[in-house]
Amino acid sequence: MLIPTIVMGVLAIILLTMGYYKGQGQHISGVKAGLNMTVEILPLLIFAFIVAGMIQVLLPNELISKWVGVESGMRGILIGSVAGGLTPGGPFVSLPIVAGLLRSGASVGTMVAFLTGWSLWALSRLPMEVGILGWKFTLIRIACTFFFPPIAGLLAQALFAGAK
Repeated sequence: MLIPTIVMGVLAIILLTMGYYKGQGQHISGVKAGLNMTVEILPLLIFAFIVAGMIQVLLPNELISKWVGVESGMRGILIGSVAGGLTPGGPFVSLPIVAGLLRSGASVGTMVAFLTGWSLWALSRLPMEVGILGWKFTLIRIACTFFFPPIAGLLAQALFAGAK
């Protein structure tokens, strides 16, 4: 986490400096917009991190290993795919959950399947997608992406079995 924090800090300083030298108050407007986003997103972040932490302490490592660990095999990858598709919210919700599960013994393949299912299937966004794009397009999109989460999980498991 140190390197990404340093990179974001340097980028923020560069952009603040550019805004300041433009001389039209963009640096103040940018900081205000950033603080407004922080106030809006912070409660969700806090709850997501609490969920991730509670997963680590409430679910026994043996249970996680059995259902979504390396030894769970294809069953774990399918569970990860479906769980990802069912997980509501944005990356502020899903990424802390994945981090917590990885620390508790979930396999890389299962968590790749989870994130791929979350990004491609996202059942929580289906009503809006159907409403805006229609049933036909939505069903075509789902059919075209249906096999990707398990395939991504299997590839990750095969290529990075020892990584966390």
